[in-house]
Amino acid sequence: MKARRLLGVIAALALLLSGAACSNNDGSSGSKGTISLSGQNFTEMQIMAEMYKQVLEHAGYTVDVKLVATRDIYVRSLEKGSVDVVPEYLGGLADYLNTLKNGPSAKSFTTHSAAGSLAKLKPLAASDGITMLKPANATDQNAFAVTKQFATKNNLSTLSDLGTLGQPIVLAAASDCQGRSDCQGGLSNVYGINITKILPLGFDTPQVKNSLHSGESQLGEVATTDGALAQEGLVLLQDDKGIQPAQNLIPAVNATFLKKHPDVASVLNKLSSTLTTADLAALNKKVGVDRVQASTAAHDYLASKGLI
Repeated sequence: MKARRLLGVIAALALLLSGAACSNNDGSSGSKGTISLSGQNFTEMQIMAEMYKQVLEHAGYTVDVKLVATRDIYVRSLEKGSVDVVPEYLGGLADYLNTLKNGPSAKSFTTHSAAGSLAKLKPLAASDGITMLKPANATDQNAFAVTKQFATKNNLSTLSDLGTLGQPIVLAAASDCQGRSDCQGGLSNVYGINITKILPLGFDTPQVKNSLHSGESQLGEVATTDGALAQEGLVLLQDDKGIQPAQNLIPAVNATFLKKHPDVASVLNKLSSTLTTADLAALNKKVGVDRVQASTAAHDYLASKGLI
């Protein structure tokens, strides 16, 4: 009797171990090792970090996420290899690495073209031991909005339309907007918009939006991935002459780590190939406005696209 019980225990144990062995091949057990993932700690990057984490876990990795306050904290770690993967912005990282290498007064080489900006970024990143993967179609650029009422009344859809209107414009924007080629400088010099005053109310803040609705300003600086604009009665004016540098979401990976784990590129590139600006705006709205957890919003999106 005892022998039969012992054989039964052994058989059950063997079955359990067999099941555990199978689970190591299901793409979700972390059997391929641990990835250190970092980035900046705000809503959009929390969502991106969750999406990177979940697709990499699905591919068989354990992912350790640590988001920080600013880019300078994690870039050095990415170069050294204590951080393996970071979700980044194409133009933002390019300009940051450019100033690190060539000094704070270095002239920006990023343009509205994602391909052109990436061509400049790749060798700069490579010299610091960072490999840039495929940029997403999703881009989080500075943008400019008017109220729906103002757009309809004046038949506006582009910034060129606003320039042609010839009306004095008060701009609600970030405090450093004056003279910037992607802000007042570009609006005035490229589009011919008559900016008579800049209200320093921040970037894509409630104060900017309230100013537009009150009529205190006619044009406000916002983000292309602000998913709440439509429900708030605001309309983005198209940057039809391209004063905004490309800010596509893009994975930055430690080059040494990637050589050891080349499959990471295909996993993250597949996500980049799927993600659009509209997708990111909807995800930002879910988390920032509807108060859905970033992990839940990311999971639902990835599942709907067949990525996990």
